[in-house]
Parts: sequence; structure tokens; C-alpha cells
Amino acid sequence: MVDHKEHPRRAPRAGQAPVRKGAAKVPAGAAAPGLGAKVLRAPKPLAKPEPVLAPRPAPDPDSVAPETEERVAKVLARAGVASRRDIERLIAEGRVALNGQVLTTPAVKVGTGDILTVNGEVVSDKEPARLWRYHKPVGLITAHKDPKGRPSVFDHLPEGLPRVISVGRLDIASEGLLLLTNDGEVARALELPATGWVRQYRARCYGHTSQEKLDKLKDGITVEGVRYGAMEAKLDKMKHAAMDVDRKGPANVWITVAITEGKNREVRRVLEHIGLKVNRLIRLAYGPFVLGTLPSGAAEEIGPRVIREQLEGLIAPESMPKGSATGGGLLMPKGKTPVLRPDKIASRRAAAEPKPKKEYKTGWAKAKKKESPHAAKPNRKAAPAKSALAKAHSTDLTFKPAGGKLAGGKPGAKPAGARGPARPPASKPRGR
Repeated sequence: MVDHKEHPRRAPRAGQAPVRKGAAKVPAGAAAPGLGAKVLRAPKPLAKPEPVLAPRPAPDPDSVAPETEERVAKVLARAGVASRRDIERLIAEGRVALNGQVLTTPAVKVGTGDILTVNGEVVSDKEPARLWRYHKPVGLITAHKDPKGRPSVFDHLPEGLPRVISVGRLDIASEGLLLLTNDGEVARALELPATGWVRQYRARCYGHTSQEKLDKLKDGITVEGVRYGAMEAKLDKMKHAAMDVDRKGPANVWITVAITEGKNREVRRVLEHIGLKVNRLIRLAYGPFVLGTLPSGAAEEIGPRVIREQLEGLIAPESMPKGSATGGGLLMPKGKTPVLRPDKIASRRAAAEPKPKKEYKTGWAKAKKKESPHAAKPNRKAAPAKSALAKAHSTDLTFKPAGGKLAGGKPGAKPAGARGPARPPASKPRGR
């Protein structure tokens, strides 16, 4: 058996010289060269030159038609009709029509020339983006609907505001600056951490900390499996109790905090993780917009010029407002806005919960109820009537003359006292 490495080449046919590797092929019908003849090799083909591509001309922006079709829910939400979820419900109920045809699905796009109607009324074109500063008080949730029936921010907004949505949220126990807008895309763009906007808070806490301990939060921290980004915290004020001479016990602390992510209850959870209990949290700024001296429950519109300067590149150019007029006046809250402090909220929750009954061990006597000092006193019982026998043995020592007249006295004179009968009136002395 021949090894595959030493397998002989195929033997040439009779009258044909062996062909070496790389030798030129002999055309058919030509005589084969002799054994001593020189074999000419075919020249190597030249490499093809790479074609030089001409630069592609830039597209003409006027010739390219922009995509102007948008989903019907997005168009109606931007027009201020309702939220996208509520619009989908309106479509399912058959209350939305496009060019006279009732829609049955929200997967429909609307062009510039289409006519939308809701409940038979024509919806106008989308409005430019608008923005408001609102001072959220404590005791209101940042949601349009709440299954628990708690009071909402949108139920206590000042009169004169259109349908708005919030940029981010503040929990029920927090207060401070809350941005409101009429455009959902603007709210989404400003909420993303990619904007790099700083959210600044001021927190009042109870506990003990130091600036060195707060500086460690700049590297981020993980709390219960959730990773929080860098947080800048500055210790503003610390007030210890009068009896705490060593200044090592818990104290009331004011801290200024700056974050860029804005996760759910981020400030509270991070500060509680390092041993501080937050009992008041105020948002002072959201990016370039500050709370300032805005009263609690009031709102103020931001001018279009400021929106164009601060939101350039964050929202679509067609959503930018035009003009240079300043924002509207100050809008005060309607009625009385509920202002509840966190301690009052906790006390109300505790009062609403049923108190457990006190259990006594077997053989123990229950404590007597304490009588109130303001309780009404019972009426005194009437003296019992004397019996006939007691009346017979009783002695009346009062002197009662017959006819109601005293002896030697005038009618109506006083009765005899303890010293005897009354003396007769003295006679006038006779004159000489």
C-alpha cells in the first residue's frame, strides 16, 4: 500500500513530456517540446487598479420630503386632548374619527392634511411646547389617578392652566419645584439622565454624619441591589441637643444634595442607608430652572425665549415656541391647598389603623377605669320622711303663743330668744 504522501503523480501519456508545476500549457494540436527544450511561463496578470469613486453629492433638503405622519394617539396627546392611554380607550369606544371614518385601532398614522375629530369636534393643530414652574406642597401625589383616592397635584392646580403633564415626580412627602409641560416629548426628553441636568435638593435629617462620610457618595453607592450614581452632598448645618455635650449623638442636620439620575426615592434611600432619617425634602432646582420665591401651590409660565435657549437640541425644532414675549403672570392656587407635614401624615396613618386590644395574662386583675374629674356628679338623695312615732317623740322648743301674738308685745314682733322673752319698749322720760 502506497502512502498518500508518496503517491506518484499521474503518468503522462505516450509522446507527451511531463508537465512541471507553473509551466505554460501547450495548445491542442501543437507538437510537444522535447526534453531539453526551454518551457516559457505565462506572465502574471497585472493587478486591476481600484476604481476612483467620485464624491456623492449631498442631498438637497428641499427635495427630500420629511416624514410628517405620526400616530393618532401621539397627535391627540400633543394637542392636549388626553393621555395616550386614555386616547386608546376613546378609540376603542368609537369616539375618534379620521376624515369622517371611525377608528377601531390606534395603529393609524395621521398626515398634515387629515382631519381628526373627537366626539364630533375637530381637533386643532398641535400647539408649541410650553413649560411652567410649579411649587408642589406636601400631601399631594404626582399622578393623574390614584386607586387609593389620595389628593393629586393635578386636582389642585391653579385655574387657567391647560392639560399638562409633569416632568418627573415628587413623592407625597416631598415639596418644591415641579416642572409642568403640555408636550409629552418634552417631558420625556427632560427626564432622561442623558441631558445631564442637575437636580438639587435640600434635606432635613435626623442622625449623625460628617462631611467626610458624605464625600464618599461621589463614587456612587449600591443600596439593596440598586446602583445609584454619583451624589454631591454638602453638610450645611448640624444642631445637637443641649444635653449632648460631646456632640456625638444624633442631631438635626440640613444637607444640600445634587444628583443627575433622579431614580425613585433616590435621595431618601441613600441618606437612610448611611444612618440619616429624612423628615423633610425640598427640591430647589431642576437643571437651569430654580424654585426661587415661588409660593407654595402657585405656578408661573416660562417664556418662549428662555425655552428656545435652554431646550435647544433637546426637542424637535417644530415644537419650539415662537416670539419673545415673557411668560404669563403668577397663577395662585384655587381654594385652600392641603399642606401636610410628614409627621402629620404619619400620625394620620397611625390613627387610621385599628389599635390592638390589650391582652391580660390569666389570673391578673384588669385595671380599673379612671374616673374623669369633669364627670357629672350624681344627684343627692332626698332625706327620708319621718315616721309617726318619730314625730311623736320629737320636741319642738320654739315658743308659739296663741293667736300668733307674743305676751306683752306687738303683733309681728320677734320671738323670744335664748335669753328669755323680749323686753318691753322703754317709756319716754317725763319732762320736768
